[in-house]
Amino acid sequence: MCRLAAYSGPTQSLSKIVIDPGHSLVVQSQLAEEAKLAVNGDGFGLAWYGDEKAPALYKEIMPAWANPNLIHICRAIRSNNFLAHVRASTFGGASYQNCHPFTHGQWSFVHNGQIGGFEQLRRPLEATLPDPLYQMRQGITDSELLFLLIVAKGLNHDPQAAFSAAIDQIETLRRSYNIQHPLRLTFVLSDGVQIFATRHSSDGRAPTLYHSQQMIPGGTVLASEPLDGDHGNWTLLDDGSALQIKGMQVNKIPVAIGAGLAA
Repeated sequence: MCRLAAYSGPTQSLSKIVIDPGHSLVVQSQLAEEAKLAVNGDGFGLAWYGDEKAPALYKEIMPAWANPNLIHICRAIRSNNFLAHVRASTFGGASYQNCHPFTHGQWSFVHNGQIGGFEQLRRPLEATLPDPLYQMRQGITDSELLFLLIVAKGLNHDPQAAFSAAIDQIETLRRSYNIQHPLRLTFVLSDGVQIFATRHSSDGRAPTLYHSQQMIPGGTVLASEPLDGDHGNWTLLDDGSALQIKGMQVNKIPVAIGAGLAA
């Protein structure tokens, strides 16, 4: 499983999240404590927002701890909205195309989890993508496909409805194929203004995601594991829930699943 982090608030150096804390994302890339695998060494990536609507993007197939440039980049870049990710592959090898974040227009996306039975579901899910989005697909991961499905469901118009519809589509297809392996999704989306964070699973075991307003004054931090190592400063997002975040404004919203879980 992967580890991820995100931030919305006053402009800060990326190092405040990725490098500096005692249990930073780089530390979690080697010593994750709340994942099946302690090591997340199959690449890393950053997406951040500046003067342009579209995010800037930096990805690397090296492990985060092994890239000497990462410290310098994170200390030099300042942003009021950014995502970061370290990868442990569950589907698809270590390659630039398979590394997170994924982007489309003004949106950036990071994911931790897996679509159970993806080998069976990949082709029918890809077939539902509009041609322009299918042609944009560069890697082979379930994460990238999940993001494109969300885009196809109307991410630009109604993010909450789009990610709910994409999850519902996957759940419905899983049942039609009688897939027994669980669906476990934890992902974060940003358009540079607001962040949406979601946990959902078919078995009540979605990968962890915490949020805190203690780390950086005036801002909200998201992370797979508490960056300061103190769970008392963090709130675990409930499985089946989502957050809409803009600075210190944090609204809990439902993952509105329809027929996919009702039958």
